[in-house]
Amino acid sequence: MKKTVLITGASAGFGAACARKFAGPQTRLILVARRLEKLEVLQQELGDTECHLLQLDVRDRDGVAGTLSNLPESFREVDILINNAGLALGLEPAHETDLDKWENMVDTNIKGLMYCTRQILPGMVRRRRGHIVNIGSVAGSTPYPGGNVYGATKAFVKQFSNNLRADLLGTPIRVTNIEPGLAETEFSLVRFNGDAERAAEVYKGMQPLTAEDIAGIIYWVTSLPPHININSMDVMPVCQAWAPFAIHRHEV
Repeated sequence: MKKTVLITGASAGFGAACARKFAGPQTRLILVARRLEKLEVLQQELGDTECHLLQLDVRDRDGVAGTLSNLPESFREVDILINNAGLALGLEPAHETDLDKWENMVDTNIKGLMYCTRQILPGMVRRRRGHIVNIGSVAGSTPYPGGNVYGATKAFVKQFSNNLRADLLGTPIRVTNIEPGLAETEFSLVRFNGDAERAAEVYKGMQPLTAEDIAGIIYWVTSLPPHININSMDVMPVCQAWAPFAIHRHEV
């Protein structure tokens, strides 16, 4: 039986890599993003895979509800929801940042994930099959300077995923929170407002994770026997680890 996979933020990064990984004759893909032209290019790349493209901003509550409740008949029974749409904006300290950036991260990383989950999850429960994969971050557990609201949104993803598992006990629905560390995608380019030189500096002199690495992990966790649930997975490149506690010293 074909599986239907819905991927948000599918135009680039982890989302596009997931589309490539899941593509094939046994899969239907619902690809969601704001940039329709990029989805169209991706669809051409995927060849004969059944695809349904949705130009949609997950921050739009009514748009999400209206669009996802009116999917074509053959795409309505979503088996895997990959809540990938998300972003980080800026690295300014909390007392200097732009409040609009904070709101954008909250609206995308938290509200968008909630809207998509709430729309798709009831059908999974009725059909007694499904898997929700949320893309968190190591920033949801480990703070760093400038991570303020971005890290807080990913802490929400962690706890929301845990609470979904609690709510879904007694059903066969699976929930997984994937928490990547340093990964080279459009992430830093978006964070630094398109400054390619500054974004490249983030990955200089190291081997970060790739979008394909994370897509492979997502494919694996969703391919396990149905009685196995990977609750969460914290994934970092070998070049990254936790730093010592920071201590500020002043002259006595």
